[in-house]
Amino acid sequence: MATAGSSVPVSAPESTREVSSDTDVNVALTLALLRRGSADPTFRRIGSRIWRTSRMPTGPVTYAIEQLGPRRVRATAWGPGRTELLDGLERLVGMTDDPSGFVPSHPVLADGARRFPGLRVPRTGRVMEALIPAIIEQKVLGIDAFAAQRRLLHRFGEAPPGPAPDGLRVPPTAEQWAAVPSWEWHLAGVDPSRARAAQAAARLGPQLERLAERHPDDHAAVHRGLRSIPGIGVWTAAEVGSRALGDADAVPFGDYHVAKDVGVALLGRRIDDVELAEVLEPWRGHRFRVVRLVGLSPLVGTDRRGPRMARVDHRRI
Repeated sequence: MATAGSSVPVSAPESTREVSSDTDVNVALTLALLRRGSADPTFRRIGSRIWRTSRMPTGPVTYAIEQLGPRRVRATAWGPGRTELLDGLERLVGMTDDPSGFVPSHPVLADGARRFPGLRVPRTGRVMEALIPAIIEQKVLGIDAFAAQRRLLHRFGEAPPGPAPDGLRVPPTAEQWAAVPSWEWHLAGVDPSRARAAQAAARLGPQLERLAERHPDDHAAVHRGLRSIPGIGVWTAAEVGSRALGDADAVPFGDYHVAKDVGVALLGRRIDDVELAEVLEPWRGHRFRVVRLVGLSPLVGTDRRGPRMARVDHRRI
């Protein structure tokens, strides 16, 4: 297992590809969904370039993406997985996401559609890269989950190929995640129930990746497969769907903020998950698109007063 001391030659071969779309694509907004906190070791934005690391079936990859115009994107990639990554570039940046059936029939959504015309749902195709962070984020504050992920990635991640910015790491393989000792999860602040769920998912990682490959357009089948694993529910499966599968309908029911934020935005009041399902039903097929636009909208000001999730330091338990 590689640790932070591992290195890959900066002189790793590179490949470049440019792609174009018939409609606008905002790469920065679309890929922002993949970032897990401001110091995510797999994501860095420097100037006009977005740097990311990933682990393709053919191996690790570092890639840098630039927006050349409203409908043109260029990516340069290094490492064994570079050809595979570039072959899926259109899917990654959301060019295969089809929002044409989405009707923003609410002032907040209509405003969002005008403000963010190139917003798309990305499709990385990498289930484990979305699943492990989602499990770590279950029922804890984001600041604590992001810190736990950073520690684990720096401890067990691999140094990226090519001229990657300092501090980036390639996520571990499924086998490496499954082998992380219990005390390392504890030191990272991940409680035993989340650690068990992550390791159970990691042991099934190859099967989950194959399931997504076999059913690229059947998101429900992949969601069912994910939810069959103990410790993975609707919220976690939706977090994977909206990142790895390009699922524009993946609603994160059970999220601490989504129901009340959507309720305030569309109805002017807080709602629960039961009513959230009813409110979003007219946009079935694009329900995550609604959630995303609400989250980005400057017109929505939810009341953050009242009960908040308590911080728990699981390292002291």
